[in-house]
Amino acid sequence: MTTRAGGSGNRRLLLQLVWDVGAPIVLFYVLRGLGASTFVALLAGAVLPVVTTGVYWLRDRRLEAMAAFMAGVMVLGMVVSLVSGGTRFMLAKDGWVTGAAGLCFLGSAWARRPLAYLGARPLLEGRFRSDGTPWETLWENEAAFRRIWRVSTVMWGIALLADAVARVVMSYALPVEVVPGLGGLLWPVTMVLLQLVNGVYYRAAGLWRLTAGYGTGARRTA
Repeated sequence: MTTRAGGSGNRRLLLQLVWDVGAPIVLFYVLRGLGASTFVALLAGAVLPVVTTGVYWLRDRRLEAMAAFMAGVMVLGMVVSLVSGGTRFMLAKDGWVTGAAGLCFLGSAWARRPLAYLGARPLLEGRFRSDGTPWETLWENEAAFRRIWRVSTVMWGIALLADAVARVVMSYALPVEVVPGLGGLLWPVTMVLLQLVNGVYYRAAGLWRLTAGYGTGARRTA
């Protein structure tokens, strides 16, 4: 039952990501094909993720902190774009949002629980190479476990900031019509590279040995 629930959660996360990334791009090119201005087409696409976040809140009556932060940044970006009327700024909006997320990751690296840990725990705890030990127990008793997630969080932060810089440069340097499509292609590239690099790091640092019960620290599970 736990594995099935975990698979369902992963599919929902993937579908939400595809929607949030793919739908605005499709809407942009459809509206442009219908004769809408570039700014209006970009604005319509930017509204979709915010609407999705609102629908999730109305349905579940709860909103994760990161989702709320991202929605807030997107709304702020739209407001600034509307005031300035800047098409290029609207194109660069994803870069500003990604950059803000990267700063959040870096800022959380030495918080009580870093963002990489909080994001991975619902997906992996008890489901992947696990002897059943709760991650909170590992966090309290294994210094190596804590270090792995803090380093991983820094890696996510740096990667997201690099992605943000690339998006902003593209938005101001390339023809307007090609930026949304290239920006959409950049998401899977960034995510796949991040997953590969993190996977190599997790194995080298011994994360899966720790979760499978082969850690060297003094573990107290009683």
